[in-house]
Order: sequence, then C-alpha cells, then structure tokens
Amino acid sequence: MNIVCLDMEGVLVPEIWIAFSKASGIPELSRTTRDEPDYNKLMRWRLGILKEHGLGLSQIQDVIGTIDPLPGAKDFLDQLRRETQVIIISDTFTQFASPLMEKLGWPTLFCNELEVAPSGEITDFHMRIENSKLSTVKALQSIGFDTIASGDSYNDLAMIRASKAGFLFKSTPKIKADNPDIPAYDEFPDLLAAIERAL
Repeated sequence: MNIVCLDMEGVLVPEIWIAFSKASGIPELSRTTRDEPDYNKLMRWRLGILKEHGLGLSQIQDVIGTIDPLPGAKDFLDQLRRETQVIIISDTFTQFASPLMEKLGWPTLFCNELEVAPSGEITDFHMRIENSKLSTVKALQSIGFDTIASGDSYNDLAMIRASKAGFLFKSTPKIKADNPDIPAYDEFPDLLAAIERAL
C-alpha cells in the first residue's frame, strides 16, 4: 500500500518567508531551509527579526492571502490523489497554511503550531514531533505503508532517503549536486510520471 509524502513550500506553493521578505522589505527573512538545515535555529532567528521590526502574525497572514499555488500544482495534486493517498508534510504552521490548503483543494496536511500573544506577536513555535518529516515517514511505514517522498530542501532529504522512492523537486543546484543519487525534477509532469512509475 503506497502513500506519497510531499513537502509544501517550494514544491506546491511559493516559499512563504520569501514572499513575506519581499513584502516587508526585510531581505534577511528570505532565508529558508534551502539555506539553513537547522530548522529550530532558523525559526528562532526569524522570530527575533519579527520582534525587532514589530511584526506579527496578521502581517504575515495578509501576505499569505496573496500567494497562489505554483502553476500546475493543483492539477498535479488532483491527478496524484486520484491514483494514491497523499500527505503533505511541512515544517510550516497551521496559522499560515489554511489559505493555501483551500487553494489546493484541502489536501491532508501535517504541520506545526505557532504560539501567538493577544497582541499578535509570535512568541514561540511548537513542532509536532522531532524530525517531523522523517518521523512521519517512519510511522507510516510502521503501519504498513510504502512511502514515496519528494521535497526541495535539506529538511526533506531524510524522508526522501527513508522512502522506497524519493525525488528532489525544484531544488537548488547545490542540494542536487550534493545528492547526485536522488533523481531531481523541475516540472510537475515529470515528477508525476516518476511517482507513477514508483507506485
């Protein structure tokens, strides 16, 4: 029994923090898991910048409301869900993801939670589980699923390597060069075909 595990940002939708970096005029916030493998370190750094600039959840949600899925992402997801079960496993947060999930047709999403003060300041974040992508893939395997995984960043590599088939998608030249054994694709039809071959 197969289940496909997909990353969200950079794969199905644009990177939220890059969009917010552009909208807020704070270039430092464009740093993502493509640049920093340690997600906890990255998030603590982001929260410090938000606090320094007096920015909170509502400003980020305003920007998220303007983001659309990547061209072809919804059709890809719709086709894939006709053929097999799909879970999006993301290091994003429920407070960020809902508008994007609506635009993608409400696929299943496993992600994390923000702690938000009454003022709207994001004061902390809570990861669902340690090493959430790898842990989720291992848990799915423990209940009888064969996983097929795809993502674009450092934090996707463990779930890709732990799966029966795994693919990089719209990744960086460095990540692709550092992982030459992982097939890499940049177009949805190519990724769909690769997943279909693995099913």
